[in-house]
Amino acid sequence: MKRPLDPALPRHESVIHALVDAAKRAPSRTALICNERRVSFAQYLRATAGMARELLARGAACGRVIVLMGNSIETAVAMLGAMAARAQMVPLNPGLTLRELAPLATECEAAVLLCDAGSLEKARAVAEEARIPHVIQVDVSPWLDDERLTLPEPLPGAEDWAALPYTGGTTGVPKGAAHRHRHITWFFRQMTALWPFGFDDNVFLNVAPMFHIWAYEFATWIPIYTRCTLVIVPQYRPDDVLAAIGKHRVTVFAGGPPAIYIGLMASPPFAKTNLSSLRYCLAGGAACPEQVLRAWEERAGCPLIEGCGMSEGAPIAGNPLDGKRKLLSVGVIAPETEAEIVDVETGSRVLPPGERGELRLRGPQFIEGYRNRPEETALAIRDGWLYTGDIGYFDDQGYLYLVDRKKELINVGGQKVFPREVDEVLHMHPAVREAAVVSVPDSFRGETVKAFVALKPGATLEAGALLEHCRANLAKYKVPTQVEFVPALPRTGANKIDKLKLKGLRS
Repeated sequence: MKRPLDPALPRHESVIHALVDAAKRAPSRTALICNERRVSFAQYLRATAGMARELLARGAACGRVIVLMGNSIETAVAMLGAMAARAQMVPLNPGLTLRELAPLATECEAAVLLCDAGSLEKARAVAEEARIPHVIQVDVSPWLDDERLTLPEPLPGAEDWAALPYTGGTTGVPKGAAHRHRHITWFFRQMTALWPFGFDDNVFLNVAPMFHIWAYEFATWIPIYTRCTLVIVPQYRPDDVLAAIGKHRVTVFAGGPPAIYIGLMASPPFAKTNLSSLRYCLAGGAACPEQVLRAWEERAGCPLIEGCGMSEGAPIAGNPLDGKRKLLSVGVIAPETEAEIVDVETGSRVLPPGERGELRLRGPQFIEGYRNRPEETALAIRDGWLYTGDIGYFDDQGYLYLVDRKKELINVGGQKVFPREVDEVLHMHPAVREAAVVSVPDSFRGETVKAFVALKPGATLEAGALLEHCRANLAKYKVPTQVEFVPALPRTGANKIDKLKLKGLRS
Protein backbone atom coordinates (compact mmCIF):
# COMPACT_ATOMS: atom_id res chain seq x y z
CA MET A 1 0.00 0.00 0.00
CA LYS A 2 1.53 3.31 -1.07
CA ARG A 3 2.10 6.16 1.35
CA PRO A 4 0.76 9.62 0.44
CA LEU A 5 3.05 12.55 -0.32
CA ASP A 6 3.00 15.77 1.71
CA PRO A 7 0.95 18.22 -0.42
CA ALA A 8 2.93 21.15 0.99
CA LEU A 9 6.10 20.16 -0.87
CA PRO A 10 6.79 22.58 -3.76
CA ARG A 11 5.65 21.48 -7.21
CA HIS A 12 7.46 22.47 -10.41
CA GLU A 13 6.54 21.70 -13.97
CA SER A 14 10.14 20.99 -14.99
CA VAL A 15 13.71 20.99 -13.73
CA ILE A 16 14.13 24.43 -15.30
CA HIS A 17 11.15 25.80 -13.38
CA ALA A 18 12.89 24.68 -10.18
CA LEU A 19 16.00 26.66 -11.16
CA VAL A 20 13.92 29.74 -11.97
CA ASP A 21 12.28 29.49 -8.55
CA ALA A 22 15.63 29.18 -6.74
CA ALA A 23 17.11 32.15 -8.63
CA LYS A 24 14.04 34.24 -7.79
CA ARG A 25 13.98 33.39 -4.08
CA ALA A 26 17.75 33.35 -3.45
CA PRO A 27 19.53 35.10 -6.34
CA SER A 28 22.74 35.94 -4.46
CA ARG A 29 23.06 32.63 -2.62
CA THR A 30 25.99 30.46 -3.75
CA ALA A 31 24.61 27.66 -5.91
CA LEU A 32 27.82 25.99 -7.07
CA ILE A 33 31.37 25.71 -5.76
CA CYS A 34 34.13 23.93 -7.65
CA ASN A 35 37.70 24.38 -6.46
CA GLU A 36 38.03 28.16 -6.02
CA ARG A 37 35.11 29.09 -8.29
CA ARG A 38 31.69 30.14 -6.99
CA VAL A 39 28.46 30.71 -8.90
CA SER A 40 25.30 32.26 -7.47
CA PHE A 41 21.79 31.10 -8.36
CA ALA A 42 21.31 34.23 -10.48
CA GLN A 43 24.52 33.44 -12.39
CA TYR A 44 23.50 29.78 -12.68
CA LEU A 45 20.25 30.86 -14.35
CA ARG A 46 22.01 33.27 -16.72
CA ALA A 47 24.58 30.66 -17.74
CA THR A 48 21.81 28.12 -18.34
CA ALA A 49 20.05 30.67 -20.56
CA GLY A 50 23.26 31.32 -22.49
CA MET A 51 23.84 27.60 -23.00
CA ALA A 52 20.24 27.08 -24.12
CA ARG A 53 20.39 29.89 -26.67
CA GLU A 54 23.65 28.60 -28.12
CA LEU A 55 22.11 25.15 -28.48
CA LEU A 56 18.99 26.56 -30.14
CA ALA A 57 21.23 28.32 -32.64
CA ARG A 58 22.66 24.89 -33.53
CA GLY A 59 19.24 23.32 -34.09
CA ALA A 60 18.93 21.41 -30.82
CA ALA A 61 15.29 22.33 -30.05
CA CYS A 62 13.29 19.24 -29.02
CA GLY A 63 16.15 16.98 -30.09
CA ARG A 64 18.87 15.33 -28.06
CA VAL A 65 22.09 16.80 -26.68
CA ILE A 66 24.95 14.60 -25.50
CA VAL A 67 26.91 15.78 -22.44
CA LEU A 68 30.35 14.11 -22.44
CA MET A 69 32.06 15.88 -19.56
CA GLY A 70 33.77 15.40 -16.21
CA ASN A 71 32.57 16.97 -12.97
CA SER A 72 32.50 20.76 -13.16
CA ILE A 73 30.35 23.86 -13.06
CA GLU A 74 30.30 23.71 -16.85
CA THR A 75 28.75 20.24 -16.72
CA ALA A 76 25.97 21.38 -14.39
CA VAL A 77 25.19 24.26 -16.77
CA ALA A 78 25.44 22.06 -19.88
CA MET A 79 22.83 19.64 -18.54
CA LEU A 80 20.37 22.36 -17.60
CA GLY A 81 21.05 24.33 -20.77
CA ALA A 82 20.13 21.32 -22.87
CA MET A 83 16.81 20.97 -21.07
CA ALA A 84 16.15 24.72 -21.20
CA ALA A 85 16.44 24.39 -24.99
CA ARG A 86 13.65 21.78 -24.65
CA ALA A 87 16.10 19.12 -25.71
CA GLN A 88 16.64 15.72 -24.08
CA MET A 89 19.92 15.65 -22.19
CA VAL A 90 21.98 12.49 -22.83
CA PRO A 91 24.71 12.03 -20.17
CA LEU A 92 27.53 9.78 -21.35
CA ASN A 93 30.61 8.58 -19.49
CA PRO A 94 33.73 10.38 -20.79
CA GLY A 95 35.80 7.46 -19.53
CA LEU A 96 34.35 5.11 -22.15
CA THR A 97 36.34 4.34 -25.27
CA LEU A 98 35.35 5.42 -28.78
CA ARG A 99 34.28 1.84 -29.45
CA GLU A 100 31.86 2.01 -26.50
CA LEU A 101 30.59 5.55 -27.08
CA ALA A 102 29.96 5.51 -30.82
CA PRO A 103 26.96 3.10 -30.78
CA LEU A 104 25.24 5.10 -28.01
CA ALA A 105 25.85 8.42 -29.76
CA THR A 106 24.56 6.95 -33.01
CA GLU A 107 21.48 5.41 -31.42
CA CYS A 108 20.36 8.62 -29.69
CA GLU A 109 20.63 10.69 -32.91
CA ALA A 110 21.93 13.77 -31.12
CA ALA A 111 21.99 17.19 -32.73
CA VAL A 112 24.85 18.51 -30.58
CA LEU A 113 27.62 17.04 -28.45
CA LEU A 114 28.82 19.10 -25.47
CA CYS A 115 32.30 18.46 -24.08
CA ASP A 116 35.10 19.95 -22.00
CA ALA A 117 38.79 20.32 -22.74
CA GLY A 118 39.56 16.87 -21.38
CA SER A 119 37.07 15.14 -23.67
CA LEU A 120 37.37 17.38 -26.77
CA GLU A 121 39.48 15.01 -28.87
CA LYS A 122 37.27 12.05 -28.01
CA ALA A 123 34.12 14.11 -28.60
CA ARG A 124 35.23 15.01 -32.11
CA ALA A 125 35.93 11.36 -32.90
CA VAL A 126 32.53 10.30 -31.52
CA ALA A 127 30.77 13.06 -33.47
CA GLU A 128 32.45 11.98 -36.68
CA GLU A 129 31.56 8.34 -36.11
CA ALA A 130 27.94 9.11 -35.14
CA ARG A 131 27.49 11.94 -37.67
CA ILE A 132 26.68 14.55 -35.06
CA PRO A 133 26.88 17.95 -36.79
CA HIS A 134 27.99 20.12 -33.86
CA VAL A 135 30.58 19.77 -31.07
CA ILE A 136 30.76 22.54 -28.46
CA GLN A 137 33.43 22.88 -25.80
CA VAL A 138 31.48 24.49 -22.97
CA ASP A 139 32.72 27.72 -21.36
CA VAL A 140 30.27 29.42 -19.01
CA SER A 141 32.36 32.52 -18.25
CA PRO A 142 30.80 34.80 -20.93
CA TRP A 143 27.31 34.15 -19.58
CA LEU A 144 27.61 34.38 -15.80
CA ASP A 145 27.32 38.16 -15.50
CA ASP A 146 25.45 38.99 -18.70
CA GLU A 147 22.19 40.35 -17.29
CA ARG A 148 20.67 40.54 -20.77
CA LEU A 149 20.39 36.76 -20.91
CA THR A 150 16.96 35.26 -20.36
CA LEU A 151 15.68 31.73 -20.80
CA PRO A 152 14.12 30.97 -24.18
CA GLU A 153 10.35 30.64 -24.15
CA PRO A 154 8.40 28.51 -23.75
CA LEU A 155 10.03 26.67 -20.88
CA PRO A 156 9.87 22.87 -21.05
CA GLY A 157 6.61 21.30 -19.91
CA ALA A 158 5.92 18.32 -17.69
CA GLU A 159 5.47 15.99 -20.68
CA ASP A 160 8.60 17.13 -22.51
CA TRP A 161 11.58 14.79 -22.62
CA ALA A 162 14.23 15.69 -20.04
CA ALA A 163 16.99 13.06 -19.84
CA LEU A 164 18.11 9.86 -21.54
CA PRO A 165 20.55 7.92 -19.34
CA TYR A 166 21.76 4.67 -20.84
CA THR A 167 21.40 1.48 -18.86
CA GLY A 168 21.98 -2.14 -19.78
CA GLY A 169 19.53 -4.43 -21.56
CA THR A 170 18.79 -8.07 -20.83
CA THR A 171 21.40 -8.93 -23.46
CA GLY A 172 23.91 -6.39 -22.18
CA VAL A 173 23.09 -3.98 -25.02
CA PRO A 174 22.67 -0.48 -23.50
CA LYS A 175 19.25 1.09 -23.78
CA GLY A 176 18.06 4.64 -23.18
CA ALA A 177 15.77 5.13 -20.18
CA ALA A 178 13.53 7.93 -21.44
CA HIS A 179 12.66 10.41 -18.67
CA ARG A 180 10.12 13.20 -18.97
CA HIS A 181 10.28 16.29 -16.77
CA ARG A 182 7.37 15.03 -14.68
CA HIS A 183 9.32 11.89 -13.76
CA ILE A 184 12.11 14.05 -12.36
CA THR A 185 9.89 16.61 -10.61
CA TRP A 186 8.10 13.73 -8.90
CA PHE A 187 11.55 12.55 -7.85
CA PHE A 188 12.21 15.95 -6.25
CA ARG A 189 9.12 15.73 -4.07
CA GLN A 190 9.43 12.05 -3.23
CA MET A 191 13.12 12.34 -2.39
CA THR A 192 12.64 15.28 -0.04
CA ALA A 193 9.75 13.44 1.62
CA LEU A 194 11.78 10.25 2.01
CA TRP A 195 14.88 12.16 3.17
CA PRO A 196 13.59 15.51 4.53
CA PHE A 197 16.75 17.59 4.57
CA GLY A 198 14.80 20.85 4.58
CA PHE A 199 15.24 23.91 2.39
CA ASP A 200 17.77 26.77 2.21
CA ASP A 201 20.35 25.76 4.84
CA ASN A 202 22.35 22.76 3.58
CA VAL A 203 25.66 22.43 1.78
CA PHE A 204 25.77 19.33 -0.44
CA LEU A 205 28.96 17.72 -1.71
CA ASN A 206 29.05 15.53 -4.80
CA VAL A 207 32.01 13.46 -5.94
CA ALA A 208 30.11 10.85 -7.99
CA PRO A 209 30.59 11.19 -11.78
CA MET A 210 27.96 13.59 -13.04
CA PHE A 211 26.95 11.39 -15.97
CA HIS A 212 25.46 8.97 -13.39
CA ILE A 213 21.80 9.41 -12.42
CA TRP A 214 22.67 9.56 -8.70
CA ALA A 215 25.07 12.45 -9.30
CA TYR A 216 22.93 14.58 -11.59
CA GLU A 217 19.40 13.80 -10.40
CA PHE A 218 20.09 13.74 -6.68
CA ALA A 219 23.39 15.44 -5.94
CA THR A 220 23.11 18.18 -8.60
CA TRP A 221 19.38 18.86 -8.91
CA ILE A 222 18.06 18.31 -5.37
CA PRO A 223 20.22 21.27 -4.23
CA ILE A 224 18.39 23.36 -6.86
CA TYR A 225 14.98 22.17 -5.66
CA THR A 226 15.92 22.86 -2.02
CA ARG A 227 17.78 26.12 -2.85
CA CYS A 228 21.02 24.87 -1.31
CA THR A 229 24.71 25.11 -2.18
CA LEU A 230 26.42 22.28 -4.08
CA VAL A 231 30.16 21.65 -3.78
CA ILE A 232 31.44 19.77 -6.84
CA VAL A 233 34.62 17.72 -6.48
CA PRO A 234 36.06 17.21 -9.99
CA GLN A 235 37.51 13.78 -9.34
CA TYR A 236 37.42 11.34 -6.46
CA ARG A 237 40.61 11.71 -4.49
CA PRO A 238 40.04 10.99 -0.78
CA ASP A 239 42.29 13.83 0.41
CA ASP A 240 40.46 16.35 -1.81
CA VAL A 241 37.03 15.20 -0.62
CA LEU A 242 38.02 15.46 3.03
CA ALA A 243 39.53 18.92 2.47
CA ALA A 244 36.32 20.12 0.79
CA ILE A 245 34.10 18.77 3.59
CA GLY A 246 36.12 20.65 6.18
CA LYS A 247 36.59 23.86 4.20
CA HIS A 248 32.97 24.31 3.09
CA ARG A 249 31.31 22.88 6.22
CA VAL A 250 29.41 20.31 4.19
CA THR A 251 26.17 19.05 5.75
CA VAL A 252 25.01 16.50 3.14
CA PHE A 253 27.62 14.19 1.62
CA ALA A 254 26.20 12.37 -1.39
CA GLY A 255 28.94 9.76 -1.27
CA GLY A 256 27.38 6.82 -3.11
CA PRO A 257 29.01 3.36 -3.24
CA PRO A 258 30.83 1.96 -0.19
CA ALA A 259 34.19 2.23 -1.96
CA ILE A 260 33.98 6.01 -1.49
CA TYR A 261 33.68 5.69 2.28
CA ILE A 262 36.29 2.95 2.51
CA GLY A 263 38.73 5.17 0.65
CA LEU A 264 38.04 8.17 2.89
CA MET A 265 38.55 6.18 6.10
CA ALA A 266 41.83 4.82 4.72
CA SER A 267 43.14 8.29 3.89
CA PRO A 268 45.73 9.67 6.36
CA PRO A 269 43.97 13.09 6.71
CA PHE A 270 40.71 11.41 7.80
CA ALA A 271 41.58 11.39 11.50
CA LYS A 272 42.46 15.11 11.44
CA THR A 273 39.53 16.36 9.34
CA ASN A 274 36.76 18.26 11.10
CA LEU A 275 33.62 16.35 10.11
CA SER A 276 31.35 17.93 12.71
CA SER A 277 29.29 19.79 10.10
CA LEU A 278 28.03 16.54 8.52
CA ARG A 279 24.36 15.83 9.15
CA TYR A 280 23.69 13.19 6.53
CA CYS A 281 25.99 10.81 4.63
CA LEU A 282 24.29 8.80 1.92
CA ALA A 283 25.11 5.44 0.38
CA GLY A 284 23.76 3.65 -2.68
CA GLY A 285 24.72 2.11 -6.00
CA ALA A 286 26.20 -1.00 -4.37
CA ALA A 287 25.55 -2.98 -1.22
CA CYS A 288 27.28 -1.47 1.79
CA PRO A 289 28.93 -4.07 4.07
CA GLU A 290 27.91 -3.98 7.71
CA GLN A 291 31.46 -3.33 8.88
CA VAL A 292 31.64 -0.22 6.68
CA LEU A 293 28.32 1.11 8.03
CA ARG A 294 29.47 0.62 11.62
CA ALA A 295 33.01 1.91 11.09
CA TRP A 296 31.85 5.11 9.34
CA GLU A 297 29.36 6.02 12.06
CA GLU A 298 31.91 5.32 14.79
CA ARG A 299 34.75 7.24 13.16
CA ALA A 300 32.87 10.06 11.42
CA GLY A 301 30.26 10.59 14.12
CA CYS A 302 27.51 10.62 11.49
CA PRO A 303 25.35 7.70 10.31
CA LEU A 304 25.62 6.32 6.81
CA ILE A 305 22.10 6.20 5.34
CA GLU A 306 21.44 3.60 2.63
CA GLY A 307 18.88 3.93 -0.12
CA CYS A 308 18.28 2.65 -3.62
CA GLY A 309 17.14 3.77 -7.04
CA MET A 310 17.77 2.84 -10.66
CA SER A 311 18.25 4.47 -14.04
CA GLU A 312 14.60 3.77 -14.85
CA GLY A 313 13.46 5.91 -11.94
CA ALA A 314 14.16 6.92 -8.38
CA PRO A 315 13.72 6.94 -5.47
CA ILE A 316 12.73 3.39 -4.63
CA ALA A 317 13.50 3.25 -0.93
CA GLY A 318 15.64 4.75 1.79
CA ASN A 319 16.41 4.32 5.45
CA PRO A 320 14.85 7.10 7.53
CA LEU A 321 17.10 10.01 8.45
CA ASP A 322 15.81 10.24 12.00
CA GLY A 323 13.65 7.14 12.42
CA LYS A 324 14.55 3.51 12.74
CA ARG A 325 17.43 2.40 10.53
CA LYS A 326 18.10 -1.24 9.82
CA LEU A 327 21.57 -2.34 8.87
CA LEU A 328 21.78 -4.03 5.43
CA SER A 329 18.27 -2.87 4.52
CA VAL A 330 17.77 -0.20 1.85
CA GLY A 331 14.89 1.11 3.93
CA VAL A 332 11.22 1.86 3.43
CA ILE A 333 9.49 2.50 0.12
CA ALA A 334 9.19 6.09 -1.14
CA PRO A 335 5.82 7.89 -0.98
CA GLU A 336 3.38 7.39 -3.88
CA THR A 337 5.25 4.21 -4.83
CA GLU A 338 3.97 0.65 -4.87
CA ALA A 339 6.47 -2.16 -4.40
CA GLU A 340 5.90 -5.89 -4.35
CA ILE A 341 8.02 -9.02 -4.18
CA VAL A 342 6.77 -11.56 -6.71
CA ASP A 343 7.76 -15.07 -7.70
CA VAL A 344 10.62 -15.22 -10.18
CA GLU A 345 8.99 -17.79 -12.45
CA THR A 346 5.78 -15.93 -13.42
CA GLY A 347 6.22 -12.49 -11.89
CA SER A 348 2.56 -12.47 -10.87
CA ARG A 349 2.29 -14.15 -7.46
CA VAL A 350 2.87 -11.67 -4.64
CA LEU A 351 5.04 -13.16 -1.91
CA PRO A 352 4.66 -12.61 1.86
CA PRO A 353 7.22 -10.86 4.10
CA GLY A 354 10.42 -12.84 4.48
CA GLU A 355 10.11 -14.72 1.20
CA ARG A 356 12.57 -13.88 -1.56
CA GLY A 357 11.51 -13.00 -5.08
CA GLU A 358 11.81 -10.31 -7.75
CA LEU A 359 11.12 -6.67 -6.86
CA ARG A 360 8.55 -4.92 -9.03
CA LEU A 361 7.59 -1.26 -8.77
CA ARG A 362 4.92 1.18 -9.83
CA GLY A 363 4.99 4.95 -9.34
CA PRO A 364 4.98 8.34 -11.10
CA GLN A 365 8.80 8.59 -11.09
CA PHE A 366 9.35 5.58 -13.35
CA ILE A 367 9.78 5.64 -17.12
CA GLU A 368 7.16 4.32 -19.53
CA GLY A 369 9.71 2.71 -21.81
CA TYR A 370 13.13 2.62 -23.45
CA ARG A 371 14.00 4.58 -26.55
CA ASN A 372 13.59 2.46 -29.71
CA ARG A 373 13.50 -0.75 -27.64
CA PRO A 374 9.93 -2.15 -27.75
CA GLU A 375 11.03 -5.69 -26.89
CA GLU A 376 13.11 -4.55 -23.91
CA THR A 377 10.24 -2.32 -22.77
CA ALA A 378 7.77 -5.21 -22.97
CA LEU A 379 10.07 -7.41 -20.87
CA ALA A 380 10.69 -4.81 -18.18
CA ILE A 381 7.33 -3.04 -17.94
CA ARG A 382 4.27 -5.27 -17.71
CA ASP A 383 0.76 -4.15 -16.74
CA GLY A 384 2.21 -0.89 -15.43
CA TRP A 385 4.78 -2.64 -13.20
CA LEU A 386 8.50 -2.14 -13.66
CA TYR A 387 10.29 -5.45 -13.08
CA THR A 388 13.70 -4.58 -11.66
CA GLY A 389 15.59 -7.88 -11.95
CA ASP A 390 16.61 -7.45 -8.30
CA ILE A 391 15.96 -10.27 -5.84
CA GLY A 392 14.89 -9.25 -2.37
CA TYR A 393 12.33 -9.46 0.41
CA PHE A 394 10.37 -7.29 2.85
CA ASP A 395 10.48 -7.81 6.58
CA ASP A 396 7.30 -7.59 8.65
CA GLN A 397 7.82 -3.84 9.17
CA GLY A 398 8.01 -3.01 5.47
CA TYR A 399 11.80 -2.61 5.23
CA LEU A 400 13.25 -3.77 1.93
CA TYR A 401 16.32 -6.02 1.66
CA LEU A 402 18.05 -6.62 -1.69
CA VAL A 403 20.08 -9.81 -1.74
CA ASP A 404 20.91 -10.73 -5.32
CA ARG A 405 20.43 -9.89 -8.98
CA LYS A 406 18.36 -11.80 -11.47
CA LYS A 407 20.72 -10.71 -14.22
CA GLU A 408 24.43 -11.44 -14.22
CA LEU A 409 25.53 -7.87 -13.72
CA ILE A 410 28.84 -7.19 -12.04
CA ASN A 411 28.67 -4.16 -9.76
CA VAL A 412 32.09 -2.46 -9.60
CA GLY A 413 31.82 0.34 -7.06
CA GLY A 414 28.34 1.25 -8.28
CA GLN A 415 29.23 0.98 -11.99
CA LYS A 416 27.44 -1.84 -13.82
CA VAL A 417 29.48 -4.23 -15.98
CA PHE A 418 27.77 -6.63 -18.35
CA PRO A 419 29.77 -9.87 -18.67
CA ARG A 420 28.88 -10.27 -22.33
CA GLU A 421 30.57 -6.98 -23.25
CA VAL A 422 33.83 -7.98 -21.57
CA ASP A 423 33.57 -11.50 -23.01
CA GLU A 424 33.35 -10.04 -26.51
CA VAL A 425 36.48 -7.95 -26.05
CA LEU A 426 38.39 -10.97 -24.72
CA HIS A 427 37.29 -12.96 -27.74
CA MET A 428 38.65 -10.22 -30.04
CA HIS A 429 42.20 -11.22 -29.09
CA PRO A 430 43.61 -13.59 -31.76
CA ALA A 431 45.06 -16.01 -29.18
CA VAL A 432 41.81 -16.53 -27.28
CA ARG A 433 39.66 -19.57 -28.05
CA GLU A 434 36.97 -18.96 -25.44
CA ALA A 435 36.54 -16.73 -22.43
CA ALA A 436 34.05 -15.82 -19.76
CA VAL A 437 34.01 -13.36 -16.87
CA VAL A 438 32.39 -13.51 -13.45
CA SER A 439 32.25 -11.28 -10.41
CA VAL A 440 34.63 -11.76 -7.50
CA PRO A 441 34.40 -10.03 -4.11
CA ASP A 442 36.55 -6.95 -3.60
CA SER A 443 36.97 -5.19 -0.26
CA PHE A 444 37.23 -1.77 -1.89
CA ARG A 445 34.76 -1.83 -4.80
CA GLY A 446 32.36 -4.53 -3.64
CA GLU A 447 32.95 -6.61 -6.78
CA THR A 448 35.47 -6.75 -9.60
CA VAL A 449 35.76 -8.67 -12.85
CA LYS A 450 37.66 -11.94 -13.15
CA ALA A 451 38.33 -13.51 -16.56
CA PHE A 452 38.70 -17.20 -17.32
CA VAL A 453 40.46 -17.75 -20.64
CA ALA A 454 41.20 -20.81 -22.79
CA LEU A 455 43.76 -20.25 -25.57
CA LYS A 456 43.81 -21.58 -29.09
CA PRO A 457 46.00 -24.67 -29.67
CA GLY A 458 49.65 -23.67 -29.80
CA ALA A 459 48.96 -20.07 -28.77
CA THR A 460 50.80 -18.34 -25.93
CA LEU A 461 49.63 -15.23 -24.12
CA GLU A 462 50.63 -13.42 -20.94
CA ALA A 463 47.97 -11.97 -18.64
CA GLY A 464 49.55 -8.53 -18.94
CA ALA A 465 49.22 -8.49 -22.72
CA LEU A 466 45.57 -9.57 -22.51
CA LEU A 467 44.80 -6.86 -19.96
CA GLU A 468 46.48 -4.26 -22.16
CA HIS A 469 44.16 -5.39 -24.97
CA CYS A 470 41.19 -4.95 -22.62
CA ARG A 471 42.31 -1.48 -21.53
CA ALA A 472 42.41 -0.38 -25.16
CA ASN A 473 38.80 -1.44 -25.69
CA LEU A 474 37.04 -1.03 -22.35
CA ALA A 475 36.52 1.60 -19.69
CA LYS A 476 38.84 1.15 -16.73
CA TYR A 477 36.18 -0.20 -14.36
CA LYS A 478 35.27 -2.96 -16.85
CA VAL A 479 38.81 -4.29 -17.25
CA PRO A 480 39.36 -7.60 -15.39
CA THR A 481 41.47 -7.41 -12.26
CA GLN A 482 42.26 -11.13 -12.43
CA VAL A 483 42.95 -13.51 -15.33
CA GLU A 484 43.04 -17.27 -14.97
CA PHE A 485 44.09 -19.41 -17.93
CA VAL A 486 42.32 -22.78 -18.13
CA PRO A 487 42.46 -25.67 -20.64
CA ALA A 488 38.72 -25.35 -21.27
CA LEU A 489 35.71 -23.62 -19.75
CA PRO A 490 33.30 -25.83 -17.76
CA ARG A 491 29.90 -26.36 -19.34
CA THR A 492 26.42 -27.33 -18.19
CA GLY A 493 24.37 -30.17 -19.63
CA ALA A 494 22.88 -27.71 -22.08
CA ASN A 495 26.42 -26.88 -23.23
CA LYS A 496 26.33 -23.41 -21.72
CA ILE A 497 29.32 -22.05 -19.84
CA ASP A 498 28.87 -23.02 -16.20
CA LYS A 499 29.48 -19.76 -14.35
CA LEU A 500 28.61 -21.30 -11.00
CA LYS A 501 31.61 -23.60 -11.40
CA LEU A 502 33.79 -20.67 -12.39
CA LYS A 503 32.72 -18.90 -9.22
CA GLY A 504 33.49 -22.03 -7.20
CA LEU A 505 29.86 -22.43 -6.20
CA ARG A 506 29.50 -25.87 -7.77
CA SER A 507 31.99 -28.73 -7.88
